[in-house]
Amino acid sequence: MSIDYSSWDHIDVSDDEDVTSPYVDTPSLFRMRHRARLEKMAEFQQRGEDLESNFSECKRLLQEALGRLKELEDGRQEGEEDEEREAELKKVQAEVKKLKKDEKLYAKLIEEYRREEKKLPWNVDTISKEGFSKSVLNIKPVTKEEVEEEKVEKHKTFVEKYAKEIKHFGMLRRWDDSQKYLSDNPHLVCEETANCLVVICIDFEIDEKHALMEQVAHQAIVMQFILDLARTLKVDARGCFRQFFSKIRTAEKPYQDAFDHELELLKERVRSCAQLRMENAMKELEEEEKQKRLGPGGLDPVEVYQSLPKEIQRSFDEKNIQMLQEAMNKLDVEEGKYHLRRCIDSGLWVPDSGEGYDDEEDEDCDNEEDEEED
Repeated sequence: MSIDYSSWDHIDVSDDEDVTSPYVDTPSLFRMRHRARLEKMAEFQQRGEDLESNFSECKRLLQEALGRLKELEDGRQEGEEDEEREAELKKVQAEVKKLKKDEKLYAKLIEEYRREEKKLPWNVDTISKEGFSKSVLNIKPVTKEEVEEEKVEKHKTFVEKYAKEIKHFGMLRRWDDSQKYLSDNPHLVCEETANCLVVICIDFEIDEKHALMEQVAHQAIVMQFILDLARTLKVDARGCFRQFFSKIRTAEKPYQDAFDHELELLKERVRSCAQLRMENAMKELEEEEKQKRLGPGGLDPVEVYQSLPKEIQRSFDEKNIQMLQEAMNKLDVEEGKYHLRRCIDSGLWVPDSGEGYDDEEDEDCDNEEDEEED
């Protein structure tokens, strides 16, 4: 059985096999040719990606137009005929016809592109791929605490540097816009971006901007799915985000359901976290206000007021010293001293402003104690 060597007939000759003049800077010439070939390959690959993107967008628009067309035709069958509806129907029919024509054209262009791709000659960059690569470094492993500190510092530095770009990505709605933005900013494809998007979601939820929260949550799940895909394929996430967008555009129901499920779970976690943060903030605010209210003896006047007998509370409400004296005289001596001391420590009662009531009260209490001893 003979071996087919035809695939080896189309291989670009390596630059170092070219006959060059001794008066030419050979290394520079090799670099220039290699760079030109790489640019040409990148341009060809980009053309293919653009065709796929346009084809997907055309299919999406066609589905939407067919849906509108069906609604209009159903309305006409039910007897709802008017000039405006008929004009809209003709417009949508023309749009569907044009989109079907564009779909066939894109399908034909993609087919031609793939035939052209198969005919491309191999070269030093495409003839083989690295089988495996392994490096072993004889270094001391860092502790877990050091790793956590580095992660925190890395996240803080990254967010401070790219906060504006991350927020812009969070506001994108179309798959094509998200893919293009990540193509222009591949450094955003990382764990730090996903974490920052979740923080932005919580901030929006606290501000009661629920629609914005759901939009940014969608983009956070997009980034998380890209990172999960990179971990599954064991590749750098910056090199596989295009695969995610190609997959999600034509996703089957189980994959789309998994995406929607993760999105709903994230929204629930964001709402719970936002509620917890608001409750903690309210507790801190209440504690701060309580600290500001504390009297000279360190007691809260609100708590002391609520613990007083009703008659004493009413005397404070009406700011009636006579009523306060009468209410105190009705109490047991020790109980009166207890309430009076708490009022002073909380600032409800200032002795100097009571026209000597505090001293008189103490004297009355002392006299009553002496009479009891007699």
